[in-house]
Amino acid sequence: MIHNEIKVLRAERDWTQAELAQRLGISRQAVISIEKSKYYPSLDLAFKIATVFACTIEDIFYRG
Repeated sequence: MIHNEIKVLRAERDWTQAELAQRLGISRQAVISIEKSKYYPSLDLAFKIATVFACTIEDIFYRG
């Protein structure tokens, strides 16, 4: 299973799920699903997420 640090990174920036969704051009429901590891983003979206957080993909996503 692949896990992520999106919720932590989002909280560090004091962003709501809706704010992150808007920055990424996706729905808030998609953010919720990604945070809960119920949906795995495409590689393109993973790169967008990394760009928004100014991190590498490896900093955000990990196997667990």
